Amino acid sequence: MGKEVIKMVLEDPELLLVAAIGQSDEGVDAASIVGLPACGVRMTTDLELALVESKPQVLVDFTTPASAYDNTALAVKHGVAPVVGTTGFTPEQIELLDKQCKDKGIGGLIAPNFSIGAILMMKFAAQAAKYFPHLEIIEYHGDQKLDAPSGTAVKTAELIAMNREELRQGNPKEEETIEGSRGGYYNGFRIHSVRLPGVFAQQEVIFGGFGQTLKIRHDSYDRAGYMPGVNLAVKKVLEYQGMIYGFDHFVD
Repeated sequence: MGKEVIKMVLEDPELLLVAAIGQSDEGVDAASIVGLPACGVRMTTDLELALVESKPQVLVDFTTPASAYDNTALAVKHGVAPVVGTTGFTPEQIELLDKQCKDKGIGGLIAPNFSIGAILMMKFAAQAAKYFPHLEIIEYHGDQKLDAPSGTAVKTAELIAMNREELRQGNPKEEETIEGSRGGYYNGFRIHSVRLPGVFAQQEVIFGGFGQTLKIRHDSYDRAGYMPGVNLAVKKVLEYQGMIYGFDHFVD
């Protein structure tokens, strides 16, 4: 994702790449720093040094749950607006980052998914839940993904819960003969995480009603599909103050 971000920035005349941070021997692939008024490009493994010397306006982070919070807090400390595609933040961390952003007078974005199609899938699912309260979420990712369920599935579930009273589904006498067979429990419905090699990123929300079902599904096939959303976020985050959770806030 970091490599795709760098490519996107270099191809956009409105953006300027001022530094790139990565840990891979193959090149920069962890995170990229994007700024508008700056000069020169620095490649390093030291994020704070890059923030101090390059003075970017925006930090784009696609790293891992273990490092994303520290990276984001460091950016805010230096007055740099973070745009984060890494998942795994707790509600308490997001609340703290929101306060820190507001204290600095800057905006920030933590987005489980930057795909316009995925955002529409989430919005449509939230609307459908008003009429089909019985549902389950199934998300598919590669076998090396670190978190389960995915951030997209969690955000989808949160949006659905805003439009649906908690309803415990299924037979009240239901028993799992193998633990976890019914998936994770959220607000009365279930979330299932599939992890297999050869899979990129898909999610479907299945609704059930009397004599009918409705499926809302989104499939991602390439990381480049997320870049229009990242581009929009990099430009719009400068218009906000506070930490925004969810790219849906940036989409009409």
